[in-house]
Amino acid sequence: MIRGHKIRLYPNNKQETYFKKACGIARFSYNWALAEWKRRFEAGKLVTEAVLRKELNAVKRVKYPWMLEVTKCAPQLAIKIGLGNAIMNYQAKRAGPPQFHRKFVNDSFSISNDQFIIIDDKVRVPCLGWVRMAECLRFDGKIIGAAINRTADEWHISVQVEMPDAKAEHASENQAVGVDLGVKNLAILSDGTVVAGSKAGKKYGQRLRRLNKELSRRKGAKKGEAKSRNFIKTKRKISRLYARAANIRLDDTHKLTTKLAQNFGLIGIEDLNIKGMMGNHKLARSIADMSLFEIRRQLGYKTAASGAKLVVADRWYASSKTCSACGYVNSSLELKDREWLCNNCGVVHDRDYNASVNLKKYAMLNA
Repeated sequence: MIRGHKIRLYPNNKQETYFKKACGIARFSYNWALAEWKRRFEAGKLVTEAVLRKELNAVKRVKYPWMLEVTKCAPQLAIKIGLGNAIMNYQAKRAGPPQFHRKFVNDSFSISNDQFIIIDDKVRVPCLGWVRMAECLRFDGKIIGAAINRTADEWHISVQVEMPDAKAEHASENQAVGVDLGVKNLAILSDGTVVAGSKAGKKYGQRLRRLNKELSRRKGAKKGEAKSRNFIKTKRKISRLYARAANIRLDDTHKLTTKLAQNFGLIGIEDLNIKGMMGNHKLARSIADMSLFEIRRQLGYKTAASGAKLVVADRWYASSKTCSACGYVNSSLELKDREWLCNNCGVVHDRDYNASVNLKKYAMLNA
C-alpha cells in the first residue's frame, strides 16, 4: 500500500523562485512532449513517453539550456508520470485525450526517491538545498517519490511511502456499520450517528461571487491586457478562498473516514454514480460540496491500513427503497420522499437511516 503524506513547506524567496522555475520547466516539458505526441498520433504513428523523454534529453542542452538550472526530475517525470499516465488512460478509454497544461494552474513538479533526503523537519531538494517543513514525516516505510506543488500562495510536498497492508479480521455485527452518503447530511451511520458536514462551498459562495465581480472590473481582466496589481491581489484572494473551502472539505472527509476505519471492522457503502449525479444541475453544486467520491477513495486506503474491510454495494442495490425490517421494496419511492411507510409491515422509515441499515446488512452478508 502506498500512502502520501502532504506537508507544508516554508521556502525563502530564493527557494520559492526555484520552485516556480521548476514548475514552469515541468509544464513546458509536458506541453512539448504532448505536442510531439499529437503531431505523430495524427500522422498515424504511435510513440511512447520513453521515446519523447529521450528526444528531449538530446536537444535540451542546445535549445533549452535553462532546463539545467533545476533538478533533472522536473522535466523527465512530467513526461514519464504526467503525460505517460494521460496517454495510457486515453488508450484504455478511461479518459479523453491529454490536454495542454496552463500556467499557474496546478503548478507542481516531481522528484524521484534517490534525488531528495528528509531529515527531521527538513527536506534536501536537488540543485537547491535544505527547505524547512512544517512537521516531520509520520509514516515509516520505503520512500518511493515526492511531488512539490503550490496551492494558492502556499507550497507543499507530498511524500509517497510504501507501507505493508494490515491483516483484515472478520468483524462481528457490533463492529459493522452501514454508511449512507447524502447531500443534506454528509453521512448517516447505521448506529444512528448523523454527520452534518460543513458545506464550505455554500458558506463561501457569496464572498466568491463578490470577489469574481471585483476581478472582472480590475485592469487586466480583458484578454491581452496587462494585469494590474489590484487584479493580482484580487486573484490571490480568490485562490486563498478556494483553498480554504477545499481544506474544510478535506477536514470533514478525513475526520469521517478515519473514525470509520479505526472504530469499525466492517464498513458497507454504496457504489454511487457521481458523474451521473452531477448531471442534475439542481444538485450538482451540493454534491460536489460533499466530496462523495473523495470519501470513497479515502475509505479504500484507510481500511487497508487499519485492517478493516470495505464492502461496496452494487450500484443498482435499492438501499433506500428496501424496508430494513421485512425486505419489502417500495418501487414508488421518489427522491423528495424523506420518510416512507412500509405497506407490508407498517414501519415508518427515515430514508437515509433505513439505507444505512440495509448497507450494514449487505456488508455482513457479502464480507
